Amino acid sequence: MPDISASSTKQRTPTVIRLLVLATFTVILNETIMINAIPRLMVDLHVSERSAQWVSTAFMLTMAAVIPVTGWFLQRVTTRRAYALAMGTFLVGTAVAAIAPTFAVLLVGRVVQAGGTAVMMPLLMTTLMTVVDEKDRGRVMGNVTLAISVAPAMGPVISGLVLQYASWRWLFVLVLPIAGAVTALGLRNLTNVGEPQAGSIDWFSVVFAGFGFGSLVYGLSKFGEGSAVTPSLIVAAGVILVAVFAYRQISLQRNGTPLLDLRVLLAPTYAKSLLLMAVAFLAMMGSMILLPLYLQNLRGLSPLQTGLLVMPGGLAMGLLGPTVGKIFDRFGGRVLVIPGAVGITVALAGFTQLSLTSPYALLVALHVLLMISLAGAFTPVFTLGLGALPMHLYSHGSSMLATLQQVAAAFGTALVVTVMTSRADHLQGTVQNPLEAPLSGMQLAFLVSAALSVVVIVMAVLLPNRSAATAHGAEIPDPVHEIPDVIDEIPDVVDEAVFPAVELVKD
Repeated sequence: MPDISASSTKQRTPTVIRLLVLATFTVILNETIMINAIPRLMVDLHVSERSAQWVSTAFMLTMAAVIPVTGWFLQRVTTRRAYALAMGTFLVGTAVAAIAPTFAVLLVGRVVQAGGTAVMMPLLMTTLMTVVDEKDRGRVMGNVTLAISVAPAMGPVISGLVLQYASWRWLFVLVLPIAGAVTALGLRNLTNVGEPQAGSIDWFSVVFAGFGFGSLVYGLSKFGEGSAVTPSLIVAAGVILVAVFAYRQISLQRNGTPLLDLRVLLAPTYAKSLLLMAVAFLAMMGSMILLPLYLQNLRGLSPLQTGLLVMPGGLAMGLLGPTVGKIFDRFGGRVLVIPGAVGITVALAGFTQLSLTSPYALLVALHVLLMISLAGAFTPVFTLGLGALPMHLYSHGSSMLATLQQVAAAFGTALVVTVMTSRADHLQGTVQNPLEAPLSGMQLAFLVSAALSVVVIVMAVLLPNRSAATAHGAEIPDPVHEIPDVIDEIPDVVDEAVFPAVELVKD
């Protein structure tokens, strides 16, 4: 299949992107659709609550383990083949989960689902950066934001509605024909973008990536469930394996084909965007964990009522995406990212004032502010970061962004749960109302998240207004020995960003 340049695909670009956005929305929806089904699974499949949580944990672990491989994979196959494999895998996993006779089979279905989902997000980002002109990327990326932000927000709402009237199996039965139709539509209309490249795969890197990122995410997800010793050991093992993986990639960059090309970190704009996105995503996931706990455990609302209360924020974030993209194309990133970063901190600080009698309207307003602020940050950050890379590193940059999202989600969850439970346990028995202890824990968790979000403001100020490189023309220093120089500079950046946050927590 001949290479398709940006100019020759101008008319076909909307079709390619729309098909990939539709498919990505369908698969990402399933990442959060099982959150409300835990009680039903415990009864129907005779498992404990901790075991039932694995329907979400296994999905997240598989994503973390598979995504690092997608950078290499997307350079080796055509767009249509990657799409067919991703959606085909997702369909098989959905079918297995729908008919699962036991909990073990359900977990297998979720793992297979996640394997397909892991490919779609990097495929969408890589294709977008390849076929869309630089002057239009903000607008198109805004439409992508609609898919990746509305889908997780809609998952709990849809599952709440379905579970009101039907079995948890219908969560998969209803998705199956929709995903099948999307797959057929895509295979009928999707065109190949670019030429596949030859290259062997380094299986040692695959193993280190899978076990390293998987262990890191799993260990972080276990914090708050009792002793912190075992999760800490798992996280430490994950960090060591990831370090070995990184060293292996640096070696392969000299005389081989890296699984994940770390030269993307040599682009300063991309590195700053990566850090900003990680902390912002951490804040978003923290709020997604804390708000349902607050509304259901402290205010007594049902899962469906909870989903309806937080839905406006997710919808606002998604629907604002195209507008944010147009503003970015016209004025650049700073007019969006800096106010967005400040809004994130203000919203999280506002959540620290929630009480047992706070008006629901206040909570919805704060949540909408948080989601709008995240929309103002995410679209420019994705566009600026990936736009700072040369074309041959788009797939690797997209894979690293998606991998860090999973790690940030796990870290955000672990952080807020650990802070909340530690504070609540400390206050237990010292307060008159037993609900005051967990409330205080949630307030402290929101405060820590707000303090960390100061890093987002710092990175927003450091980001340029536009990527310095023209479309597909970014230049990155090639010598591998320059990577340690970048790593040496990280402590200074962290000091400048984290110390103010630590001081704020102490105060």
